[in-house]
Amino acid sequence: MQRLHIEISGTGDPLLLIHGMGSASTAWKTIRPLLNSDFTVITVDLPGHGQTPFLPGRPMDPHSLALNVFDEMSAQGIERFHLAGNSLGGWVSLEMASTYPDRILSLTGIAPAGLWLNPYNARYPGTAIARFLARYTYKLAPTALHFEKARALGFFDVSPRWRDFSYELCLDATLAMAGASGYYPAWDGMLMKRFDGTIPESIPVTIIFGDTDRTLPATTCQERSVAPTHAKWIIHPNTGHAPMWDNPIDVVDAIKKTAGK
Repeated sequence: MQRLHIEISGTGDPLLLIHGMGSASTAWKTIRPLLNSDFTVITVDLPGHGQTPFLPGRPMDPHSLALNVFDEMSAQGIERFHLAGNSLGGWVSLEMASTYPDRILSLTGIAPAGLWLNPYNARYPGTAIARFLARYTYKLAPTALHFEKARALGFFDVSPRWRDFSYELCLDATLAMAGASGYYPAWDGMLMKRFDGTIPESIPVTIIFGDTDRTLPATTCQERSVAPTHAKWIIHPNTGHAPMWDNPIDVVDAIKKTAGK
């Protein structure tokens, strides 16, 4: 088992938050303070992301990542918990709920990956550009992100509300992408795969997408027949691929309701 970097805050039932590909636990800063009064919030850095190093040769497919996260939660003495994940983290969350359902109390998928009929057979060019830009411009980011043109370059495709993003959010996201040595291994781990597990109806499931998600568009990547049949679907208007950035209060409300709060 590879140990994963985690951070714990708040009080209440355990809630695990799993970030997306090329991101890190810093992605949850917008909603963590809003969850701390109802949950013991645990954030995790996946291998090669944030403060967790990448070990060459380790499997990076969503199911293997799910097992790694389970091992870390067990090492922390946390056996049963609520789950919420964004993008790749959403797919990992789905894998977790289908693999050991007795350990999952509820699941909120925030623009989860893996819900497609036709799996990707090659890396998506647009995301390769995002990684390239972050990796080779991150030294300039602390200064450049004070300017609208730089923020547009990095976040126009992420959200129609990119102008409202704080400087801290943009800097955290840029540095996370720049340092994500596990980015391409995670991409390769998704190729020729989709979520094909079964999640029992005893686990409440909510799936949230933005109506302007350019990363996982509705036409190809939001296939309801692949998701749990009992899942509640929420579509946020004027929202991109990170609804917890665009609509933090609404996302927190959905997580709480799914968890029975």
